[in-house]
Amino acid sequence: MTPSFIPPARPLIGEEEISAVARVMRTGMIAQGPQVEAFEEEFARQIVPGTRAIALNSGTSALHLGLLAAGIGPGDEVIVPSFTFAATANAVAITGATPVFADIDPRTFTLSPASVSSAVSARTRAIMPVHLYGHPAALDTLDAIARERGLLLFEDAAQAHGASLHGRPVGSFGTFAAFSFYPTKNMTSGEGGMVTSRDPALVRWVRLARNQGMEKRYENEIVGLNNRMTDIHAAIGRVQLTKIDAWTAERQSNAAYLSAHLRGVTVPHVAPGATHVFHQYTIRVPQDRDGFARALREEYGIGSGVYYPIPAHELASLARFAPDTDLPATRAAAAEVLSLPVYPSLTRGDLDRIVEAVNALAEAGA
Repeated sequence: MTPSFIPPARPLIGEEEISAVARVMRTGMIAQGPQVEAFEEEFARQIVPGTRAIALNSGTSALHLGLLAAGIGPGDEVIVPSFTFAATANAVAITGATPVFADIDPRTFTLSPASVSSAVSARTRAIMPVHLYGHPAALDTLDAIARERGLLLFEDAAQAHGASLHGRPVGSFGTFAAFSFYPTKNMTSGEGGMVTSRDPALVRWVRLARNQGMEKRYENEIVGLNNRMTDIHAAIGRVQLTKIDAWTAERQSNAAYLSAHLRGVTVPHVAPGATHVFHQYTIRVPQDRDGFARALREEYGIGSGVYYPIPAHELASLARFAPDTDLPATRAAAAEVLSLPVYPSLTRGDLDRIVEAVNALAEAGA
C-alpha cells in the first residue's frame, strides 16, 4: 500500500474552534467586539507580557499600522532583510518610506548586525528584523546598534509566536512588534494579525487607525482604515492560544528528532540563548535543491517548501529600492534552503519516513 502523502504544512483546526465560531455566529455579534478584546488581552498576557496588543485583519496590516504609528513615512529609510516574505518590505514601501535591504547571518537566516551597521545612512529611521522560521533575530546586538545610532527598532514576529532570546520574548524588544495568524502559522485565527507595544500613544493610534480613525462612533480623530479583526476570527484565535504552548513543544521535539538523525544536509542552527519555535524546519541542500524537493515528493510522498526562492530585493515590485545591492548570504540561502514538515500532528512514523528519505537522497547526491 502506498503511504499517505505528508504535506509540508497542516493547519490544526478542531471541534473546539468550530464550536467557538458557532457560538459567535449565534450571538449576532460578528464584527469587532468582545471576542477581539478578550483575544488581545489574552495574547498580550501569554505571548508578550508587559505589552498591550491590538488585533487586526492581517499580519501585513499589523506591520503597516505599526510603522505609521511610529511616524515612518516619506524620506525615511528602514533597514530590513531581503531574505523574507515580501510583506516586510511592502509595509515599509506603502508608507512612502524606503526599505533598505541588509544581508543575513547564514546560520540563523536573520538580519546580520554587521550588514545592518553598514547599511545605516543619514536617512535611516529604524531597523526591522524578521524572526525568520521562528528563530529570534540578534535582538540584543541590533538593539545596541539602534541605541548607538539613535534609531528605532521594530520586530516582524509573524513567524515567531513564543520565541525568545535570553529568556525575553520576541515582541518585547522593539517599539512595536507585528504577529500573523495566517492559517499555516504556529497558531491561526483563520486570518489576522496583532501589534504589540509598551507605548500607550502608539497603541492608541493603531486602535484608532484600524477603525476609520475613531474610538467613539462617528467621532473620527485621525484619517484611518478598516483593518479590524472580526469576532469570528478572534474566537478561533482564543482557542488556538490555549494550545500553542503544547504545539510549540511538539514542534521543538520534532525538530530535535530530525536534527539528531538527518545526514548529508545542514540542519537548523539555534543560537546560544535563543528559543526557536520552528515555524519552519529549514535545512540547506547545497546541490540541486529543487531536484531534491521534487524527489522527496515524487519518490517518497513527502512535501516540502522553499521559503524564499527569490530575495525580496530582486522582486520586480521591490528591485527599484536596491539597484546596486549585493547580498551574498541571502543569495546563497535562496538557492539552498528547503523546509521539511515539522508541525505538531506528525507521527514518529512520519518523522522516520522524512529521515529515511532525506538521508537516502543526500547519500545519492539527489
